[in-house]
Amino acid sequence: MRLRVKDFLRRAGRRQATEVFRKDNCMQKLTLALLIVLSAQLMAGGVETEDKDARLAGEEALGVRFEKIASRMMEAINRGDYMGARADFAKVMEEALPPEKAMVFFRGVIDEYGKIARLDSPHIVPPNQAVIVGHCERGTLDIRIIVNDEDKIVGLWFLPHRPKIPVPDAHKSRLSLPFRGRWLVKWGGDTKELNYHHDTPSQRFAFDFLAVNENGETQKGNGLSNEDYFAFGREILAPGDGVVTDVIMGVRDNAPGSMNPYSALGNAVLIRHRQYEVSVLAHLKFGSTRVKVGDKVKRGKVIGLCGNSGNSSEPHLHYHLQNTPIIQDGTGVKCRFERMGIVIEGKEQEKENYSPVKSEIVVGS
Repeated sequence: MRLRVKDFLRRAGRRQATEVFRKDNCMQKLTLALLIVLSAQLMAGGVETEDKDARLAGEEALGVRFEKIASRMMEAINRGDYMGARADFAKVMEEALPPEKAMVFFRGVIDEYGKIARLDSPHIVPPNQAVIVGHCERGTLDIRIIVNDEDKIVGLWFLPHRPKIPVPDAHKSRLSLPFRGRWLVKWGGDTKELNYHHDTPSQRFAFDFLAVNENGETQKGNGLSNEDYFAFGREILAPGDGVVTDVIMGVRDNAPGSMNPYSALGNAVLIRHRQYEVSVLAHLKFGSTRVKVGDKVKRGKVIGLCGNSGNSSEPHLHYHLQNTPIIQDGTGVKCRFERMGIVIEGKEQEKENYSPVKSEIVVGS
């Protein structure tokens, strides 16, 4: 049971602000959390639909900016300068956390955890967030910061530290392509040029697969109907043995060209193969899912049909491997398929322990 000491909700046009002070019975510590976000930022979560290069000068440069912002705030909090701690606030933050509330908020941090002795390097969550571990006199905090395009703070949390989830250097599970027949690797590889997902930590090594015919074409007709695409309705297979941890159902398929960022994964299935190895299979066809949470599956079992649900512009399969079933906390793990075919100059060749890249045509069996 959580004790809410103070709570306010302010709405102004498209803005929302909440301030929560709550007590966690398990840790018997006061958790301080403050969140100021614009509704447009909430809508931007999940799979990115805008040009990332236009908004992100590079993860390294973004990290340096967050280090400066966090250091200024830490120094001000430690010396009791609560006005100074607000120096990098955007206007919406200043309005939601005026000086008298800021004093209570930041003083609560010091009272519970003591001064912040040092900050770790930021863990970037594109496009505009970072989590920075703060080592305090009486504990450790995860400080999550969201900034706008002017590097002003629009979101801020102080939360008890959660240790990082280990990321294996290489997966140990035996994995196969999650489909049969020929499919085009629309996105896949280790760089932003090859892989649209690269800047999203959980999807860093993700693939987008589109089914093709013998001529390498992905569709017939004018492409205005999902049924025009060879991927739509194709069987999607469990890539390896494991246990189903999550199933998302009930998301309708989009018309080609229309995308649903509100439910980015669409209909999806997550399979834990072993600790720190979880497959994510997304954009499945509405009503096609054939497994439920807790099911034990074998490699090659049909788990659903390829669809066009979620943040998807045409029927395709999104697949990636990450280190946790908690989708938003995941870090991607590079996937190598045990045995697969690849089409080179019109001929199929067998590959072992291979990770395909953009524009290759692969063959599952």
